[in-house]
Amino acid sequence: MNKTFLLALFLILCIDSFAQKSLQINDKGYFEMQGLNVTVFSDFYPDGHQTGVTIIQHGIRVAANGDLRLEASPGQWSPVPKGGDQIIDREAGLISQKMWYPDSSKNRKGFNPIEYPDFTFIYDVEVKALEGSSFEVRVQLEEPIPEEWVGKVGFNFELFPGDLFGKSWLVDGHSGIFHTQPNGPVGDDNGEILAAPLASGKKLVIAPENDLQRINIQSNSGELELRDGRTNHNNGWYVIRELVPGGITKDVIQWTITPNVVEGWTYKPVIQVSQLGYHPEQIKKAIIEMDPLDQNSEKLHLYRLSDTGKELIQSYEPEEWGNFLRYKYLTADFTDIQDPGMYLFESGDSKSHAFRIDQNVYSRHAWQPVIEYYLPVMMCHMRINEKYRVWHDYCHMDDALMAPTDLNHFDGYKQGPATLTKYKPYDAVPGINQGGWHDAGDYDLRVESQIGTVWKLALMIEQFGLDYDATMINPDARLVEIHVPDGKSDAIQQIEHGLDAVLGGYRSLGRLYRGIICPTLRQYVMLGDAASMTDNLVYNPDLSKGEKTGTESSLMDDRWVFTEQNPGRELQVAAGLAAASRVLAPSNPGLAAEALEVAIVLYEQAEFSVRTVSSQVIALSELLLTTKEEKYADALIDLQEDIIKQIARCGWAVGHALPEIKNKKFLKAMNEAVAEYQQKLKLEQSNDSPYGVPYKPNIWGAGWNIQRFGVEQYFFYKGWPELCNTDFFLNSLNFVLGVHPGINTSSFASGIGSQSVLVAYGTNRVDWSFIPGGVASGTALIRPDLPEMKIWPFFWQQTEYVMGGGSTNYMFLVMAAERLFQKE
Repeated sequence: MNKTFLLALFLILCIDSFAQKSLQINDKGYFEMQGLNVTVFSDFYPDGHQTGVTIIQHGIRVAANGDLRLEASPGQWSPVPKGGDQIIDREAGLISQKMWYPDSSKNRKGFNPIEYPDFTFIYDVEVKALEGSSFEVRVQLEEPIPEEWVGKVGFNFELFPGDLFGKSWLVDGHSGIFHTQPNGPVGDDNGEILAAPLASGKKLVIAPENDLQRINIQSNSGELELRDGRTNHNNGWYVIRELVPGGITKDVIQWTITPNVVEGWTYKPVIQVSQLGYHPEQIKKAIIEMDPLDQNSEKLHLYRLSDTGKELIQSYEPEEWGNFLRYKYLTADFTDIQDPGMYLFESGDSKSHAFRIDQNVYSRHAWQPVIEYYLPVMMCHMRINEKYRVWHDYCHMDDALMAPTDLNHFDGYKQGPATLTKYKPYDAVPGINQGGWHDAGDYDLRVESQIGTVWKLALMIEQFGLDYDATMINPDARLVEIHVPDGKSDAIQQIEHGLDAVLGGYRSLGRLYRGIICPTLRQYVMLGDAASMTDNLVYNPDLSKGEKTGTESSLMDDRWVFTEQNPGRELQVAAGLAAASRVLAPSNPGLAAEALEVAIVLYEQAEFSVRTVSSQVIALSELLLTTKEEKYADALIDLQEDIIKQIARCGWAVGHALPEIKNKKFLKAMNEAVAEYQQKLKLEQSNDSPYGVPYKPNIWGAGWNIQRFGVEQYFFYKGWPELCNTDFFLNSLNFVLGVHPGINTSSFASGIGSQSVLVAYGTNRVDWSFIPGGVASGTALIRPDLPEMKIWPFFWQQTEYVMGGGSTNYMFLVMAAERLFQKE
């Protein structure tokens, strides 16, 4: 054989071997080798710990937010830079990202406004691959840091705490442990109250005892500080920081980082099935998520659990679906397995959780926790008891003061140049210290969250005959006792509680409120009993400082109520009120009549436009179902062309009201539009992902959107059963219950299924706890391709609960599945 050919072959093999064992830039724009990825500003969500230089080690994101910051331990409203052009040089193995301060789009404006100092500078963060798993981080400045900012600007690199508790660190001969709680001593550090650094030195070793986690970080430019960022922010991470020196611009930061990589490591296959289980007649499909380089073709074995352990029922040769995100996927259909029992899958060293097949799988322990726990616990202006436990005491009894005008609130609320009511800024508004549910983890009451909850409960009563009593709700005493039946429908009582807030605001203001929220950041970030946010006494400016009466005080800690002009939201409220009116009529005709009256007024006063078409169609459908008046059917018919254009957004509402529409031409046009939409949808979802739903991962978990999609698809099926099928809403339910991407296959619905989210971003998150029936947003995307749902109580983008759809949409889907398989 020709020597030249042999030499060329040898060189090719050497290059190939090096490529497998050293970081290289892949076609997605980040550094990659088997067992290690390094992304460089692929994400930009610094307040959510998703930006900058990021390390994904053995499939787990372990460090992020590598960037210049103005504080040693930044928080959610700290100044963040703006990203510019990124240069990727594959031949040189270099990624360079241009950044600058301030970000003008966030400087005192936008949804979450940030107050920036008067300081502008531009810099580049450069990341270069070295030999093996090492890489270098350098920072170049356009101009030297001004003298007054020397000692304040530094390069921060954050370590995710949850996987490090109890692990070791080493710094220049010193050692320590990553403790579960932050510890002192504490003191002032450039205006921040921080704990003293855990250690300082030139070289840091993280988790030296664990081959899967060990990382070496060497500074070639200065001294590293290891800090605990949780001292001043409960949701902080561990921070490695080096200050930027003054007087120079080149290589102001120069680190060599070497994450350990276990040779031959591959991502362990993950078997994904519903945490709750399946009805015997349901289509059942297991999904196996695998490393794309894993060539093993292990069979998938299904076992039934018995008194002797497990019994092999069937073995499958999984079918290859293809690649999605960073993994390859296989599927196995086990629809033919219908015998009741507990089952689990195994394939090689991988196991699924145990799951149930039973005709009553959706009948108990499935939707009930939402109405037994979550909705009662989230009720505002009440005391919530559960036997020996008090979930929270009487709260926000001093709601609310009229918000000041021309205000851009830190959580997205905006008050225009006028209050739009008779109340002046800081006037006490009566009648709104009642009803409603705390939204998410920040205790505010957004009108869309309130009416959304009311609306879904009304639809469940109407569609599935929801009539369940497990809770004593006494609105006069403002008292709730969980698991104490009172002989009344919990759903009806919850609807009345929601309307106390929505209609109470309307009565007092003569219009809808936008929302009610605390005025200060200190209150907003409060973790604890809702009763602790305010003194529950209405602010009276005429009282002397410190003075209190029985119901008033001089302390202005009351929440603010905001107003707005928003036709889309007004139409959403009109739809919810109309639906509530229908189900309240038998038991509370007076409230039902008021709800309908306000719904009609809101609809008639709304300003319609192209942007409000879908909201208008939804409101018309609900008003038509409630009143049976032809004028609402005629209005829908007049919107035919607009509905066809937006069939995906509002066609389901037409399907809901279809029995009340008699116009044959309109019905024919809707049939054709729905048929075309469904055909397109089926094609898109078959290519999108292996999960059977249109799934577009984003920074926020997709669970809520997929649930909403599932509810809408139920109504498409209900209206056009000959054109639509049940797959979409059942697949949406399965997605929430554990059939979703990533290593964490927990059910997004807390306390539901074999394994669920038990550390959630709820009102009790500081206790690393959960609220049964709360439904998290779920698996999020770490761009460009890592699905992630960490066990961490402070990721709102992964495990937050919300009102107005999160839990009630889930509950709706379970009840829809239950009804689908019920035998008449």
